[in-house]
Amino acid sequence: MKKDQESRKQKDGPYPHEGENISLLPLLAVNFIGTLGFSIVLPFLVFLVNRLGGNAFIYGLASSMYPAFQLIGAPLLGRWSDIYGRKKILFLSQLGTLLSWIIFLGALFLPVLTLFKVDSKILGTFAFTLPLAVLFFARAFDGLTGGNVSVANAYLADVTVEKDRNRNFGKMSISSTLGFIVGPALAGILSVTQYGDAAPVLGAIVISLIGTLLIIFYLPENKECSLEKPTATENIQKFFGYEIKACRTTRETRKPTFREVLKLPNIPYMLGLYFIIFLGFNIFYTAFPLHAIAVLNWNIAQMGVYFTVLSALLVIVQGTVLPRASKRYSDATLIIFGSLMLGTNFLLLIPGNLFLTYLSTGFFALGDGLMWPSFLSLLSKIAGRKFQGTVQGLASSFGGLASITGLILGGLLYELLAGASFLIAGLVIYAAFLLNFRLRHFEEETKR
Repeated sequence: MKKDQESRKQKDGPYPHEGENISLLPLLAVNFIGTLGFSIVLPFLVFLVNRLGGNAFIYGLASSMYPAFQLIGAPLLGRWSDIYGRKKILFLSQLGTLLSWIIFLGALFLPVLTLFKVDSKILGTFAFTLPLAVLFFARAFDGLTGGNVSVANAYLADVTVEKDRNRNFGKMSISSTLGFIVGPALAGILSVTQYGDAAPVLGAIVISLIGTLLIIFYLPENKECSLEKPTATENIQKFFGYEIKACRTTRETRKPTFREVLKLPNIPYMLGLYFIIFLGFNIFYTAFPLHAIAVLNWNIAQMGVYFTVLSALLVIVQGTVLPRASKRYSDATLIIFGSLMLGTNFLLLIPGNLFLTYLSTGFFALGDGLMWPSFLSLLSKIAGRKFQGTVQGLASSFGGLASITGLILGGLLYELLAGASFLIAGLVIYAAFLLNFRLRHFEEETKR
């Protein structure tokens, strides 16, 4: 047993905080605020794009700007977090989000000047205006610095022992889901004020500022520098009160290459699954708001109610069902079952019936609530300690690539197929369901 532990320690690298009682509250609060800042504009973004001259295709394209540039930024931020520390990179990411919302707010006050017009059978008819161009830039800038999710996941994996991994990723999912509950509800309330579209964006700015301050003052740095032994200079500085904080490990700080990470056992397969799952999600995220306006005749407030109900059910699943299920079933089993439920959810959206639309939220919550935390837990176990940040950054890149494809494809599919676009999303998730059976073998390998 001791030999196995030494072997695993050599494989994963020493880590100073493993098993220590570290509070996750600051990290969960940062994650909640990050999601809240994003979700607060979710219900009205489609209305805003239409008002500024865009259509379904432009809405999908605007939504894809964040993941497109996250594809560039997330791997770099993930690697930097392995080298320079999670807190510094989380701060950089959150600061980028704050600045992007300020730019977004400025776009709302620009004159609606048409830069060019398009009239196409495939892309539809739209006018690309100056405010839309600035809005695109704001989303792109946020994406470029948007490695907060991957770095937060790496941070969580760092400070969590393996037996608690699934449960703590469930807590992270709950904090994100709570952000999705509060955000749309708050957007619905703010959108009916005299400030109109500017109110939710101002809310996002305030929320992002709070998140930045939380990182600065309350989130401890979990990855420390490496010093082999105290120096004479250090002793003098300690005497005068300027203590240099000595590290407790000699953790490797060489930059891991992406090629190294992609050669790790089972990582490429997991990244491929990450892509497929995100692809299905993002077809839905573009198609559903368009579907809600065209078929269900919803306004911003009704859209906010839907996303609030969906998020509330997710909290129930992740807060009550997941902790019990994770004690009885393996990560792989929960991933397989969850993906089956999630695929079924998309099929229920096709008819455009109000009852089935709300019934689908139960399948969505059960599927996503069990599958995604379990998937992240298994990915972190396969990655090991040594390349945790880099793997999470690469995973975000694969998710970003899928988001770009899915968000643009979702808009195009809805233009061409209307509600049938949800069938495509369902089939994508069902494909992931079939591929997930191989994860049982991966899980066994992590236990050896």
